[in-house]
Amino acid sequence: MTNTTITLNNGTQIPTIGLGVFQTPPEDTVFAVEEALRAGYRLIDTAAAYGNEAQVGEGVRNSGIARDEVFIETKVWISDYGFDATLHAFEKSAAKLGVDYIDLVLLHQALPSEFDLTIDAYRALEQLLADGKVRAIGVSNFMPEHLVRLLAETTVVPAVNQIELHPYFQQSELQALDAKHGILTQAWSPIGGVTSYGGGAKSTLDDPTLQGIAAEHGKSAPQVMLRWHLQQGRPAVPKSTKATRIAENFDVFDFELTAEQVAAIDALETGVRGGPEADFINLTDHAFPIPEA
Repeated sequence: MTNTTITLNNGTQIPTIGLGVFQTPPEDTVFAVEEALRAGYRLIDTAAAYGNEAQVGEGVRNSGIARDEVFIETKVWISDYGFDATLHAFEKSAAKLGVDYIDLVLLHQALPSEFDLTIDAYRALEQLLADGKVRAIGVSNFMPEHLVRLLAETTVVPAVNQIELHPYFQQSELQALDAKHGILTQAWSPIGGVTSYGGGAKSTLDDPTLQGIAAEHGKSAPQVMLRWHLQQGRPAVPKSTKATRIAENFDVFDFELTAEQVAAIDALETGVRGGPEADFINLTDHAFPIPEA
């Protein structure tokens, strides 16, 4: 796979490699976005909950690249779920980003304990899509049971489901359900950075299988993992604030893994999630106000 975009279920083109800015401090975000766009990235993935949408917008403007050449993706946090609240959440994000439209807006999490709010929030995204304020809509961290209910109670099939996905945690059942409904699975923590959290955890970055495959191609383990995503038709949003690493993560279009290498990476599955369990997300423990622009 050498193409750098994938077609979503509504015909919109999404870049295959994007820069993620989760946990990127605002003071580092402008530089990271500028460096990514300089290196060839055309997708920036942020979220209202990250607190750095304004800096993403600043980095895009500073790059000198035309707005319609940069795919901007953001997410609505659970504090702003509900039809009117989610419409307002879009306005807050658009103002912080400094844009008239957003390419892709996702619901950041399902809210299992109050799923009616999740449904109302998604219906607001449907309205934004109908009004031309967004080019595509979708979800993030939605598990099979969440998707099934959402699909039953709404009209527009999500274009994307962004989930934790790396060689140690592949969520094959969820990927299959996404594919069945024409939903594109997008990987967050695509090189398994989440496996390094907590100290002493087994990290994908140190995995001997990945390092061995990398050595065969003259590449790094992160590049091998990103190539694995691409060859399985899955876009990914790796994060970094270092110019060299940002450039390295985009340099994945000039080699190809063999079928045996892909199978070896598939076999690294541990079934261990690094991020939060989706069913535990609730307003009592996880809601916080998203500031106005």
